[in-house]
Amino acid sequence: MITYKLHIYGKVQGVWYRKWFHDEAMRLNIHGYVKNSKNYNKVEAVIQGEIESINKIIKLSTIGPPNSSVIKITKILINDNIIYNDFEII
Repeated sequence: MITYKLHIYGKVQGVWYRKWFHDEAMRLNIHGYVKNSKNYNKVEAVIQGEIESINKIIKLSTIGPPNSSVIKITKILINDNIIYNDFEII
């Protein structure tokens, strides 16, 4: 199991990006959370799961839901030993 923090930049607020991300995470058995950033052009997510699923959601995240437009995604490996049991929209 691996954990990453993602920063997703672009037109990602007000376009149902967090709900879409939640649904994709649940489908891929990924745990963690997604939330809006104070910066209107950014969403933050912590994702935890098997590397194959993590790679899939990162790839899907570059596309996003209709009406979104992702410009850039940054990822940071997290080694904090927190275990997430579900996926939440914050």
